[in-house]
Amino acid sequence: MTAISLSSPPPSAAPHADAPEHWVDRLLLAGPGSEECLRFGTPVDRDTLRRLVGEQAQRLALAGLEPGGTVALRLPPSLGFVVALLASWQSGAQVALLDHRLTDHEVDAAVERLAPQLLVGSAHRSAPALRGFHEVDPVAVRLPAGRPARTGHALVQLSSGSTGPAKVIARTAGDLIRELGCYQRLEEFPGEGERVVLLSSVVHVLGLVGGLLNSLHARAPLTVPERMTAAGILATVGADTRPTTVVGVPFHAELLAGAATPPPLPGLRRMVVAGELVRPGLPAAFTAKYGVPLGTMYGMTELGVIATDLSGRLHPRAQPVHGTELRLVNGELQIGMTASPYPGLDDPTRWAEGWLHTRDAAVLDAATGCVTVLGRRDSQVSIGGLKVDLTEVEQTLAALPGVREAVVVFDQGTIEAYLSTEEGAEPALVESGLARQLAAYKRPRTLAFLPALPRTATGKLLRDPAALRAAAR
Repeated sequence: MTAISLSSPPPSAAPHADAPEHWVDRLLLAGPGSEECLRFGTPVDRDTLRRLVGEQAQRLALAGLEPGGTVALRLPPSLGFVVALLASWQSGAQVALLDHRLTDHEVDAAVERLAPQLLVGSAHRSAPALRGFHEVDPVAVRLPAGRPARTGHALVQLSSGSTGPAKVIARTAGDLIRELGCYQRLEEFPGEGERVVLLSSVVHVLGLVGGLLNSLHARAPLTVPERMTAAGILATVGADTRPTTVVGVPFHAELLAGAATPPPLPGLRRMVVAGELVRPGLPAAFTAKYGVPLGTMYGMTELGVIATDLSGRLHPRAQPVHGTELRLVNGELQIGMTASPYPGLDDPTRWAEGWLHTRDAAVLDAATGCVTVLGRRDSQVSIGGLKVDLTEVEQTLAALPGVREAVVVFDQGTIEAYLSTEEGAEPALVESGLARQLAAYKRPRTLAFLPALPRTATGKLLRDPAALRAAAR
């Protein structure tokens, strides 16, 4: 076993990390009453948010919620989601987040797995898919088979499931407070007097903590665009001259980089993306169009933010956030973590002896402390005894002229590639370009050309071979 370990200097104590019981009021809801904190179409000030949270907490209590209880939220991005989340935490409950785009069958399976006492949904039908936020009236339904919290975690999430079944991941209030402290120490991340335009899903870690919770904590008002089109996003950014950071996933950066000539954006300072690897060339293309950096972040649902390149100068490297201990074991990136984030799961291949196994391949630079994430370790496959890195194949395809996106998978002994291309792109030219750049044993046996690649609910590219084949058919 080979091991390389790097550790940043230990952080100063996160605010109130040892006393999280009133953290919602002290860290998220505090501040001048007339100060704008959220904007879902219309601005919401802190007095209004505090009132709405208090009223929702009373409704949850009438529905039977007690301290130590459990709540599952199935709400779209909305003021109602924010209010229900904060009210549940304020009531001392453990909250599980379910993506509103899940089918009823998927929600039923998640409820059976998590056993919440209350399921909070919307009394209104969801808006169209490209709508950025929704108008909802949260309604709590008591579930007879629900159980109170069996652990001290405040938040329960399901992983994206882009490569397989979703994992149940839990975090304490102290974990969330620690992550807010990490964001507070990132000088280039939005702070007081600045503004955040959020494109990421609020039920997953970047949109939830890096977007919503940090905006409330840092007093950097958060805005969600009315429409998640390039024109809708740019109109939202351009509607305010305050220093603005756009937070999303690489898909959103691709969308904006490919947009027509943008309108004047005097407040735009940067865009920050996370969730999957950024294709080569995207940071430069984004900066060329908008004149601002495309920052990148590496993180996991289990821990939140791990390393950042907010300036765009280090890509593909990133600097670990303060206090993050990293090591390489046989090429796998592992991260120091005192307790397992997987309640009820005893799997030493995921967490053991204080180390989280990321299953990502990486390189650590001993001189600078930077980490370069190379992709999933399971992207290394053997073809006729020869090693092939599927990430290399995928990035080579994505960099070819006319190719917008690519996903490369290995199944039943063969490499398959699924691509979306620009209008008018010729498959023969893609194939010949690939032949010039990759050895024959690395090249996919099949190339499937799709109008758009399938994605998970959070915008990540789907990597399940069966689902990709179904989309190709």
